[in-house]
Amino acid sequence: MAPTIAPSPTVMRTGAWDDYALLDSGAGRKLERYGSFRVMRPEPQCLWRPQAAEWASVDARFDPEGDEDTGRWRFAGPAPQPFPLAWRGVRFHGRFTAFRHLGFFPEQAANWDWLQTRLCASAREHRILNLFGYTGVASLVCAAGGAQVTHLDASRRAVGWARENADLSGLGDAPIRWLTEDARKYVQREVRRGSRYDGIILDPPKFGRGPGGEVWRLLDDLPELTAACAALLAPGASFLLLNAYAERISGLALAGLLAEALAARGGRIDWGELALMEENRPRGVGVSFFARWSAEP
Repeated sequence: MAPTIAPSPTVMRTGAWDDYALLDSGAGRKLERYGSFRVMRPEPQCLWRPQAAEWASVDARFDPEGDEDTGRWRFAGPAPQPFPLAWRGVRFHGRFTAFRHLGFFPEQAANWDWLQTRLCASAREHRILNLFGYTGVASLVCAAGGAQVTHLDASRRAVGWARENADLSGLGDAPIRWLTEDARKYVQREVRRGSRYDGIILDPPKFGRGPGGEVWRLLDDLPELTAACAALLAPGASFLLLNAYAERISGLALAGLLAEALAARGGRIDWGELALMEENRPRGVGVSFFARWSAEP
């Protein structure tokens, strides 16, 4: 009954859409378009030479300070206010945050597509748990696909942004529970309650703190949380999607972790990386690793 682990990795590629494109990359940077803004952000693994000419006319650039995830934005004009973006029918705000991203992670569009396809192909309503849900785009994709969603994040501000995005998407009245909690404590409590979910999205950071000061360290804490999430899956559950941004982990390692946690379930585990593909050439940038268990082999 153990799940079958795919023998080779999958690269889930995200290409350009109306409100996002990777225009070019190289010299440790990415040149992207978010809506009408051209944005330059650091990406140390881009070891090649850039090829486009647009680098000289960016609207915003992020200059790292110490840790590559922290720093400050510099703008060609006044600092932009949150601005509307969309992926298919889901709408959300772009924001220039202090952590070099813009309030969402565009490479996750490959996962959004997978979730949307899976939910739309099902004749039943799914009960979904989205842990570390941040500004809620994955939650809104699931809600738009007819699911009941529990959206959880440790940041009250992030949950507030997610609710704003739900209103922007016309999903303010959708069946979404918005929770500001520590993920481990909530999952442990749900296990004791006997709660069950048809699908779980698990997208933890490398390091974080819960609302009560609880410390999260990915490599130390992920195995226990993954096992607890496995205990929350309903007998007829559909999926568990695990994503991680960390240099010291791999998709195959995540697959092995899922295989251990779901040893009695059967099904299939696909694994690999998420990549952003440049708009006008076949070059891409791998930015995170994933493993996903599906009930169907």
